[in-house]
Amino acid sequence: CARRTPRAMALRHAAQRLAQRAAPLAGQAARPLLIPFYRHMASDANLLKTALYDFHLEMGGKMVPFAGHSMPIQYKDSIMEATQHCRSKASIFDVSHMLGSSMRGKDAIEFVESIVVGDIRGLKNGTGTLSVVTNDKGGIIDDTVVTKVNDEDVYIVLNGACSEKDQAHINKHLKAFKAKGKDCEFIVHGDRSLLAFQGPKAVDVLQPLTDIDLGKLYFGMFTETSIAGKPVWLTRTGYTGEDGFEISLKKTDTVALTKKLLENPDARMCGLGARDSLRLEAGLCLYGNDLNEEIGPIEAGLTWTIGKSRREKCDFVGGDVIKAQLADPKTVTKRRIGLKVGKGAPARAGSKILSSDGVEVGEVTSGGFSPVLQENIAMGYVLKSHAKAGTELQVETRGRKSEAVATKMPFVTCHYHRPA
Repeated sequence: CARRTPRAMALRHAAQRLAQRAAPLAGQAARPLLIPFYRHMASDANLLKTALYDFHLEMGGKMVPFAGHSMPIQYKDSIMEATQHCRSKASIFDVSHMLGSSMRGKDAIEFVESIVVGDIRGLKNGTGTLSVVTNDKGGIIDDTVVTKVNDEDVYIVLNGACSEKDQAHINKHLKAFKAKGKDCEFIVHGDRSLLAFQGPKAVDVLQPLTDIDLGKLYFGMFTETSIAGKPVWLTRTGYTGEDGFEISLKKTDTVALTKKLLENPDARMCGLGARDSLRLEAGLCLYGNDLNEEIGPIEAGLTWTIGKSRREKCDFVGGDVIKAQLADPKTVTKRRIGLKVGKGAPARAGSKILSSDGVEVGEVTSGGFSPVLQENIAMGYVLKSHAKAGTELQVETRGRKSEAVATKMPFVTCHYHRPA
């Protein structure tokens, strides 16, 4: 059989993880495709194309079906090279498959707080936070970044693979909310693209192209400005663990701005394969793998997303369940952990996690080979009795067992731009 090179293995496992996320999500992690989805033709007439589609092809992008769109999994470089480039310089990701949206109206904050667990009212204008949308059972419908633009405008970016069910959930609850005479409108920004510009050199590339002082735009902050003369919504955030930005702009300006960023030799296009490796190294969850509607924020290690001011009432969908869990932590029996896995094939989603004496105690939800650490890493859920960092475990993949150890996340040091 063909030799499995690290590059081929990285591509295969990235494709499997992305395939899971792109599949329909209905309360549980989707099954991986039997044939790696990056082999499917990207010319499928049913796939949506972003404003950068033709440019991706010009740049040598390998296009794959993802979240209903034709998206680049990688370019001419390998996933390992692309991951390392983002950690050292600056990478541009087309993430226009994401659902950019806004809630606007004098009761917008009240409505948003009825569907997410975060303290949105307590945010300063122009700042945001990671939060989760919950169902009636306290499970996670989606994870999202919520930004309070002002008291009557809340900007929300939702996962592209969850777009349909998210909109159905929001519209259902918004209808009941407005029936009470409340003022809130749900706006989907279908005329905009979204770029993620990530890496330690991203700020150096952007600063000459804008009039604002990016040194004063800290992690989680949002502003409306212009870059290279193009009006944008700029948020200092990302999904890589590196310093960086997400840039929302008109579709008609997307190609021109991307080309302008690429004039700097430190900037490079980057695909979804490397984005997956980067987020795993940073210990960030992938919806459909590490989060689903059967998992709540407490077992997912996301208790911190539940605003302290909201824990007494928990007046959001599924809040009664989460309030009971906060009151009695013993009712939550599992915990998401990081794993460093020994030599051999990387752990995959669905691999069994065993105790040191071979008893099954959990399951891997994401795993792969870390291009930066040059070792196998994973995350998954285990019984809380085996969740402490340093606990010796085993991972069983395709009938073969490898030694593993529970590890704190992130696996790599994150470099978010915060006040000194």
